Amino acid sequence: MGKLYLIPTPVGNLEDITLRALRLLKEVSLILAEDTRTTSFLLKQYEIRTPLQSHHKFNEHQQVARIAERIRQGDDIALVSDAGTPGISDPGFLLVKTCVEQGIETECLPGATAFVPALVNSGFPCDRFCFDGFLPQKKGRMKRLAGLAGESRTMVFYESPYRLAKALEQMAEVFGEGRHACVAREISKKFEEYRRGTLGELGGYYAENGVKGEIVIVVAGKEEE
Repeated sequence: MGKLYLIPTPVGNLEDITLRALRLLKEVSLILAEDTRTTSFLLKQYEIRTPLQSHHKFNEHQQVARIAERIRQGDDIALVSDAGTPGISDPGFLLVKTCVEQGIETECLPGATAFVPALVNSGFPCDRFCFDGFLPQKKGRMKRLAGLAGESRTMVFYESPYRLAKALEQMAEVFGEGRHACVAREISKKFEEYRRGTLGELGGYYAENGVKGEIVIVVAGKEEE
């Protein structure tokens, strides 16, 4: 029987990949990639010629049984996302769940995840935190935030640049305009930026100036009375 490897890939700088990850990407029989075009760029950089197959949220339900069977027959297969660790706001959970249920060995390598540097560099306590990923795109955003109104731990969110100003406005409405936060943008890339301030200040800034790139929002927890 083979093994499923969950391999983190760089969130920006292509040097942020481990030696073990590179070795395994060369050794496995197949690499499952969220977007084969994005992963091909990484593989070309490191002269890796392992076959690629797309595996994303739109086809994973149709593929997991077939992939699990390949691993059972002896193939080692790697799963990568476009950037970061598979399963963290990216495809991966369903395949891991299927393999675990079938007694197939899985192994996740340590590596890049966007929210970790954003949290650690935010200046907020990071000994206890909650990661909430992406808020719902349309319905349920305010309900999700309302459920976190009493959260005392540092909170971490992912957000699209197109919805950042709106998200900060909604957070200010629920948590208070004076709640401190940090917006991390383009982590490990050329234009990496951290902007800190209150939710009111940050919401106003991004509503006026706009933003591009990958976004992590870190929000201070509610101070205990």
